[in-house]
Amino acid sequence: MQKQTSVTRNYTIALMQMDTQNNKEENLNTACAWIDEAAANGARLVCFPEVMNLIGKNVGEGGGRERIPGYTTEILCAKAREHGIYIHAGSLTEETGKKRSANTSVLIGPDGAILASYRKLHMFDITLADGASFCESDRVSPGNEAVTVQTGLGIFGMSICYDVRFPELYRLMALKGAQVIFVPASFTMPTGKDHWEPLLRARAIENGCYIVATGQIGTKPAYTAYGNSLVVDPWGTVTARASDMPGITYARIDLDFLDRIRKQIPSLENRRSDLYEVVWKGSAGSK
Repeated sequence: MQKQTSVTRNYTIALMQMDTQNNKEENLNTACAWIDEAAANGARLVCFPEVMNLIGKNVGEGGGRERIPGYTTEILCAKAREHGIYIHAGSLTEETGKKRSANTSVLIGPDGAILASYRKLHMFDITLADGASFCESDRVSPGNEAVTVQTGLGIFGMSICYDVRFPELYRLMALKGAQVIFVPASFTMPTGKDHWEPLLRARAIENGCYIVATGQIGTKPAYTAYGNSLVVDPWGTVTARASDMPGITYARIDLDFLDRIRKQIPSLENRRSDLYEVVWKGSAGSK
């Protein structure tokens, strides 16, 4: 992990609930305008949803699949540097040089540098009750590393959308010190209305952490996105929720409150690690 001399323990974040469509330039112009607005309102961290720059057949520069660093990240890095803020770029479709792309999230620091990247681990391969099927693994290659990163705003953990159904990933990140875990998403309407909030609250409660879940909203080529971007605190309370439209939602992160909850309910310490253990068999998983 990167060493930090000091950590800001109470700060404002901004969730950018987008209706991303197939014009990349328009999507990124909206994103940049919202970054400017959020920074002017005191946000230290700006968070985007899954596939924030393009959904559908591409119209605009940079192509449907991008290298990282590349076209979109260069724009976002410049904005982070301009305002001296952190930007969590939701996720992008990353060019891997192979048949399948990667669904990749990046965290950008206030100096405009990419601090960490994460490739979605769990592929959304399901058939819904109404017969609709999705097979993300047909076009996306899964990652092989859990990622946490220490920053001037605390220790962040990274995940994407369907990952939220796999609690062992979140427990692993919490054991690595994660205090704020990102869940950028493009949840479908059928699963979102029943599962989105309960899953996010459970991940926050069981790990005593903040969950920052920024979602897509609107009608996409293959489905309708659920929206409902929200922040859950370590007690499991939803402290901020987006309205039913694209826009910015603000929330506060309070690491002192997090420490109090973890002391009050020390579930991370009370695990029976003599009987079971959560082990990451890949690389170290911290940046």
